[in-house]
Amino acid sequence: MSSGGVVVLELPLGAAEEEEESFELEKAVCSHGLFMMPPNQWDPVSKTLLRPLRLGLGDSESVMVRISQHQWAPRSLHVRVYCHNSPNLSRQHRESVLAQVSRMLRLSEDEERAVREFRNMYDNEKKKKESSFVGRVFRSPTLFEDMVKCMLLCNCQWSRTLSMARALCELQLELQPQSSSLLFVADSAAAAASTNFNTPKPDKDHFIPNTPIPQESKVSTNFTNSGSIKADCVPADIVRDDDDDYSCLNCKTCQAADEPHNIASDYDTIGNFPSPTELANLDEGFLASRCNLGYRASRILKLARDIVEGRIQLTQLEEASKGASFAKSSNYDKLAKQLKEIDGFGTFTCANVLMCMGYYHVIPTDSETIRHLRKVHARNSTVQTVQRDIERVYGKYAPFQFLAYWSELWHFYEKTFGKLSEMPCSDYKLITASNMESTSSTKKRKKKC
Repeated sequence: MSSGGVVVLELPLGAAEEEEESFELEKAVCSHGLFMMPPNQWDPVSKTLLRPLRLGLGDSESVMVRISQHQWAPRSLHVRVYCHNSPNLSRQHRESVLAQVSRMLRLSEDEERAVREFRNMYDNEKKKKESSFVGRVFRSPTLFEDMVKCMLLCNCQWSRTLSMARALCELQLELQPQSSSLLFVADSAAAAASTNFNTPKPDKDHFIPNTPIPQESKVSTNFTNSGSIKADCVPADIVRDDDDDYSCLNCKTCQAADEPHNIASDYDTIGNFPSPTELANLDEGFLASRCNLGYRASRILKLARDIVEGRIQLTQLEEASKGASFAKSSNYDKLAKQLKEIDGFGTFTCANVLMCMGYYHVIPTDSETIRHLRKVHARNSTVQTVQRDIERVYGKYAPFQFLAYWSELWHFYEKTFGKLSEMPCSDYKLITASNMESTSSTKKRKKKC
């Protein structure tokens, strides 16, 4: 086995640095609860993001990646790739890694335009300083990961959402070749039966085609002008730049000892978020039990199998959402209709997934939305009136209603729990409605005293 090494890639920020307010990695990452969900690991000390990324579309091999922004080079991101089994990376693999980083941080021209126009609109309302949120919503490196995580947000406490995401990443590591084959559906007849789905009705404009198609071809993103190789692969034990913080992520013991951190330990303790291929052949009962998913297990398996069999084409969905922030509402309605045909995709999940895809004019509504409208805007909102109240409060921010709402909500979270980018990961589970109420009550009592 190769001893591995490190490849350092540079991702120029381009249009992101042309903004009046410079791009900050901390604000770009710590902008949505998705950044708290494994395998994302934000280090509040060094202000870096660590997580595994796949080397290519449909590629099962993952590498640990560490994303940072140095003070002396603020116009680019440094993407440190820890080659676990290979001494180097091909050009395609490097471009794939940079494309995933760009997706997570929304660095496309369309997203930059949306951020710029939202800021101009919101600044005119003199609300710029109310929140650390600047209009850039963190998301996952793949649409599939976003889709599954949006399913995990439904009908449960935030602490369970976090534990389910972690369990899926731990499972992904267990499913690697050295793991037991007993985790998979062993009986070929059972496996065949489990993937025998009803054929969808044909529709020429449908993104869920009538017949399975071959595996999607790899699409290489040209990073000639936006991504360059900073340094070739070097042995991991040599890369110990003074500018790097190797403290364990949120590990108070190691931080206090100021000891260097072995990046391999993180790779060995948590896997990547599982791919559709890795999930498709699992037994539903095993998946539900291993990851405490409950009824979600069957829905996640169905989604994974539909993608593997070609019934759902993620590439076409993403292509259809280009320029989403400025697209006509009819385009949103069309995609929402397609997504709602997926088992487990109700109105709330669809709205969250489409927000991840770049549509900001629709606000996903749940009990948290109603609580926010009541507490912040003194609206007597109910399930029946929430849509009307949202339009009255946020309609003036079209087509960025969600960004305005999220800026307020994120500000409220930080007023209650402190700056979320500085919170240790062990405290993420404390962000609950009951803790918000108890914290608010404590502050009121202190004021009276």
